[in-house]
Amino acid sequence: MTNKKNMMYLAISNLFLVFLGAGLVIPVMPMLKEDMHLSGSTMGLMISVFAVLQLIVSPIAGSLSDKVGRKLIIATGMLIFAVSELIFGLGQVVSWLYISRGLGGIAAALIMPSVTAYVADVTTFEERPKAMGLVSAAISGGFIIGPGVGGFLAHFGMRVPFFAAAILSFIGFIMTMLILKEPEKQLVHGQVAEKGSVMDILKDPIFTFPFIVILISSFGLQSFESIYSIMATINFNFSTSEIAAIITVSGVLALICQVVFFDGIIKKIGEVGLIRVSFFASAIFVGVIAFTDSKWVVVLSTFVVFLAFDLLRPGITTYLSKHAGDRQGTVNGLNSTFTSFGNILGPMASGMLFDINHFYPYYVSAIVLLITSFLSLMWKKELPQK
Repeated sequence: MTNKKNMMYLAISNLFLVFLGAGLVIPVMPMLKEDMHLSGSTMGLMISVFAVLQLIVSPIAGSLSDKVGRKLIIATGMLIFAVSELIFGLGQVVSWLYISRGLGGIAAALIMPSVTAYVADVTTFEERPKAMGLVSAAISGGFIIGPGVGGFLAHFGMRVPFFAAAILSFIGFIMTMLILKEPEKQLVHGQVAEKGSVMDILKDPIFTFPFIVILISSFGLQSFESIYSIMATINFNFSTSEIAAIITVSGVLALICQVVFFDGIIKKIGEVGLIRVSFFASAIFVGVIAFTDSKWVVVLSTFVVFLAFDLLRPGITTYLSKHAGDRQGTVNGLNSTFTSFGNILGPMASGMLFDINHFYPYYVSAIVLLITSFLSLMWKKELPQK
């Protein structure tokens, strides 16, 4: 079991390295935009290319990991991500930047479902919530730590963070090939081994509502995050440094709460119970931000929203993994696809709504989350027989 845990930590560390690498480049993007004279639409399209390819490739990659194994797909993803960051660091023309972001989206599609499936393969039902909490923490932690490290590295050169991300990913590739062992294909605690196409899974009532929840939660989070800095500046006169501090501190505190309390919360109220509470909390506090005049209420509400989403995502992933049987890769690939779809729609919708009225993105986001909260009350807390 110790060896299984070590392998699990290695797989999760790959996920952390990728999102750390993605976070490294955030502080230098404005510098790159100015240096290469890129338009806002060009920068937006680069983000879209990443998200669209992740959306398309995720179900294919997840299914492949079920067929050819987790290790090969994870290693391939790490290598592609290393190449994508290297190309971005060396690229002097926009077309190469697009290629880089496209490869990055493919890499994310290969890595995320396969690592999540790997963790599900080597854990029991009892161990699963804590393990999925670590998976989510690796993603959140990489994004939180990355920009700070990237800002430091940028002092040595604008392209240095991209090369650092490439080196980290290549190290992950080498470690995966040399150390990571393919998990044994075994079902635990009564999981049902079922074969089926992607469409069969989508039509399965056990998965249909969770996928809708994933889509709406990622839409809600991206609607909230993508417009947050602009909203906080215009509506509440926060400075750039204050916004950075709020997001960083809220993210770190939410991450700590997730690592410390997630497993205990699941044992108390279960995945579905946690999902319901998280939706209600996020809906209420997004709405509070839209109506309050107090800066401190905004700060507190921001933390609650980050915490709600940080608990929501591993809650959904844990639920899916307990029902996926030997289709872990395929189910987690679809998880990634619906997340990507929400990530694309959220910023688009919030941007258009913001142009109409500065508060509309949060009104709509709060309403959508609240409706989903009530829909979640109809979600049955069923589990496979143990």
